[in-house]
Parts: sequence; C-alpha cells; structure tokens
Amino acid sequence: MRFSFFISALTLATLAGSLAGCATPVEPEAPLFTSCEEPRPQVCTMIFAPVCATNAAGETSTHASGCNACADDQVATSVEGACDEEGSGL
Repeated sequence: MRFSFFISALTLATLAGSLAGCATPVEPEAPLFTSCEEPRPQVCTMIFAPVCATNAAGETSTHASGCNACADDQVATSVEGACDEEGSGL
C-alpha cells in the first residue's frame, strides 16, 4: 500500500512539473541584424537568399542577398528574409 501511494505521489509531482513548464511564455527571438562592413563587396554570387536591408535614413528594402545589400553604400544593416512590404520596415 505504501509503495503504490509513493508511486502515485511521484507520478502526480512529475505531471505537475511537466504542466508547469508548458505554461511558461516563450519570448520571441530578436532578429539577427548584420552590419555592413568596409570594404564593401564589389562582386556577389547569384545565390538568392533575400534580406531586408535598412539604409542610414531608416528606410527598408528587399535585396537578393546580404552581399547585394551591403554592396549598396547607403545600406547600414540587413536581416534575413524579405521585408514585410517594400519600404514599410520590419
């Protein structure tokens, strides 16, 4: 009798611990910005991996790749993925 009570209590404690973990809110990950560095690229590959680039004025635009974005002297940073809408920001 004692053994089955112990197993039941242990199972209940384990279940409660598992459920408590499910209730923990998950923080969304912040986008990983890439800063353009000097010297700027002069030639880029034709690999299509869109990025959302931000220029010095804070305007955004989609470029074919991070290399293509940083080849533009006006671009300061980029983040993986196309912009939501052209010029609307992230």
